[in-house]
Amino acid sequence: MKLFSHLMALLLFLLQAVPGLGLPKDTLRCLGYHGFCFRPKSCPESFAAFGTCSWRHKTCCIDTTSKFHTCQDEGGHCVPQKIKCLKEQVGLCPHREWKCCTEV
Repeated sequence: MKLFSHLMALLLFLLQAVPGLGLPKDTLRCLGYHGFCFRPKSCPESFAAFGTCSWRHKTCCIDTTSKFHTCQDEGGHCVPQKIKCLKEQVGLCPHREWKCCTEV
């Protein structure tokens, strides 16, 4: 029983020590795009909604005044990696492995 309690303490320590290990998948995705999780369903002024956080209980919002703009805000559209772009551009896509294109 003592061994079990030591293992549980170690597991709890690891969950707190390793960043992102205990966070939900949608929250990690939001943070990966430099987003912020807000409780209300709408984002504050100068922020754009970009998905969910905390198992869809919060809204992922991205600061539109920063250099991290969504692909659609920049006039492009998101496509999977296997599709060739004639012209790529900088912009965030809802699926991290997708890319932003102005012309396909």
